[in-house]
Amino acid sequence: MWNWLRKRPAPLTGAPAVRRQKTYSAQSGYVYQYYYEGQREVSRGRERGAEYVFEVTADRKTSFPVSVFVSSEALAVWEQRHGRSLTATERYAIAKMALFAAFDEREDPRQMRDEVRVQPADVEAILERLGIE
Repeated sequence: MWNWLRKRPAPLTGAPAVRRQKTYSAQSGYVYQYYYEGQREVSRGRERGAEYVFEVTADRKTSFPVSVFVSSEALAVWEQRHGRSLTATERYAIAKMALFAAFDEREDPRQMRDEVRVQPADVEAILERLGIE
């Protein structure tokens, strides 16, 4: 009844003009297909950051959105330690690699409906793995 009072999320930005379906073979044994839908600035309680949204399927029949939340604080820890700001491309790479880690670690595609949250230690590990200093 009071749905008009709910605050709608900001629109997604940054998606490519032409969506490209990509595939990831996870260590969990599932093969996921996904599209990047875009990102938006969000708050999660007291935390602020960016939500990267991917449309995901594991069976090619049903798809669902998967959110990867990268907190500003997690990025700030790395930026202070390395003395520079991360580019938009590097931030997207963090979100995408966190998505892949979730594909690998979560035993069942239904678990992918839960938001993926990136912690400061995750940022450090992902960027180190990518050779970004």
